[in-house]
Amino acid sequence: MIHAVIMAGGAGTRFWPESRADFPKQLLTLTGEHSMIQTTVDRVKNIAPAERILVVTGEGLVEKMVNQLPSVPREFIIGEPCRRDTAPCIGLAALLCLEKDPQATMVVMPADHVIEQTDAFCNAVQYAAKLVEAVPGRIATFGIPPSYPAETFGYIERGDRLAADGDNAKGMTAFQVKQFREKPKIEIAERYMQAGTFYWNSGIFVWKAATILDELRRREPKMLAHLETIANQRQSPDFEKIFASEFAAIEGVSIDYAVMEHADEIVVIEATFDWDDVGNWSAVGRLRGSDSHGNTVVGRHLGIDTGDSIIRGQDEHLVVTLGVQGLIVVQTPDATLVADRNNEESIRDLVKMIKDKGWNHFL
Repeated sequence: MIHAVIMAGGAGTRFWPESRADFPKQLLTLTGEHSMIQTTVDRVKNIAPAERILVVTGEGLVEKMVNQLPSVPREFIIGEPCRRDTAPCIGLAALLCLEKDPQATMVVMPADHVIEQTDAFCNAVQYAAKLVEAVPGRIATFGIPPSYPAETFGYIERGDRLAADGDNAKGMTAFQVKQFREKPKIEIAERYMQAGTFYWNSGIFVWKAATILDELRRREPKMLAHLETIANQRQSPDFEKIFASEFAAIEGVSIDYAVMEHADEIVVIEATFDWDDVGNWSAVGRLRGSDSHGNTVVGRHLGIDTGDSIIRGQDEHLVVTLGVQGLIVVQTPDATLVADRNNEESIRDLVKMIKDKGWNHFL
């Protein structure tokens, strides 16, 4: 059976000042009518009912996740006591899935992607599940055909095409993975575009729970030993203390470094669904659309000679702009951001400066 694992522990610093430590990006309603985590859970319900959905987040966010996700049993919302990147998160989830289902197939995804074509996404996951069932030890991922030479995404270089799988493929195409590539400089990204054999790495994976644990046992045995101790002590009266000490002892590493760049049998399925990783405020502009002046407005705004800007404020607060172009203006009760739209990657640096000043109440 398919088990959905949703990684929901990110900080979302590029969405400051709305995204805060105690209410980060995945809990925000940036597009549509529901939060990022709610939309992600709704997306997977057709392939994994609530009892097979596992949300892994930060310890301090569990109660907020419980409040936003009433359909997911509380025991399936796991709060990590500290951040240790994606490999420990995934390894622990795999152990918990395997405990419930020795034949578990996992689909692992971040909580903060926008995929509006739910049926196409679910069909793709089911196709990936058939591919990993067919070959022991196989791992599947999804590649997004690039629409521009992005410097902010990792890339997947495809190799040989897999043989067509009849009706199971449903128009989808899968390839052997030749190589994973890091986020490139612009001139390299342009070459990837010209080659036509590269995809953006979606960060969505499908594998058997046993397969990913075998890979971690081979590549990260110390990590897995700590995770197995945590999983085996879940009924202990001292579980919280054990969880905190064992998890803190793990050296954090991403699943890409730990497994994906070394595994032997990986396939990439060309995505037939739309995808946006909603990595910054400009993504909100893309997804919400803009008016005739190129402005995306959420909240109450009055503008004269204002264009190509993202304006986001509280309904009761009026934001007024005059004679400006290409701005990001985000108003919250205690902090307001005014930024050049072409320089929004520096928001991370801004957040670090606030932290360095000790102004943690703004974070």
